[in-house]
Amino acid sequence: MENRTLEALGLGEAARNQPLLYPGAWPRESGLLDGDHFLPLDHLVHEDRSPVLAVGSNASPGQLRHKMVEARIASPLPMVKATVTGIDVGVSAHVSRMGYVSASPVDAPDAVRELFVIWLDAEQLAVVDSSEGVPLPNGNYGRAWLSAPEVRIEPAPGVVLPGVYAYVNRHGVLHDGTGTGTPRTHPGQRALLTELLVGSARLRELFGVTPEEFSARARADRRLCERGTRLFKDEKRVTASGLEQHVRVQQTGSPGTGSSLSPPLR
Repeated sequence: MENRTLEALGLGEAARNQPLLYPGAWPRESGLLDGDHFLPLDHLVHEDRSPVLAVGSNASPGQLRHKMVEARIASPLPMVKATVTGIDVGVSAHVSRMGYVSASPVDAPDAVRELFVIWLDAEQLAVVDSSEGVPLPNGNYGRAWLSAPEVRIEPAPGVVLPGVYAYVNRHGVLHDGTGTGTPRTHPGQRALLTELLVGSARLRELFGVTPEEFSARARADRRLCERGTRLFKDEKRVTASGLEQHVRVQQTGSPGTGSSLSPPLR
């Protein structure tokens, strides 16, 4: 019998523990995250759950397992690989206390990417919302509902979702430096930090000259992360993701349960 544990499949590491591996290992195919196992999935659309587009570590079973274990949630979580048109993977314009600079979705009408949709029940959605700072007025992300046909989410040929949630960075995203304001794409953590540090003497003063130094200094140092985030703006590295208009105001109450965050799937 095939060993389907996350460790056996190479999916066990969490980026929060290994920041330079961000976004972490993604599965090769759709599956069901069930505790320490990644199991085959019998269907790709789950209408009793909320579909959330994962562009960074939320597509990593190791990271998702850590979030759920921390919240004492053991229910299985479907992860569906989909062809996504209209969204690309940009770079968040903030420094995370996890020791990395995370990914954020950007509007890109011509982009076609293979990304994951994670299907979350109400408890799981509340956990992921909290991890992204959605309920907080100064949280890093807001949750947006992206509707077809502006964004096409195709989990299987001929199967198109009516929409999907995505976490949009409230700080904006980093641009590519060409002067056009075009968002840059996320190349992976080590490459990204190397590029950012080479391009900014002030960033090197704060975080050191190597990705290892950056991550070590950023981890759990909230004030330093805030200074790095302000520096992105001061050095005019920030642009809009193009998705800001889709973010709704978070109402009070449990995340994921407010009517403003629950459009119908049909």
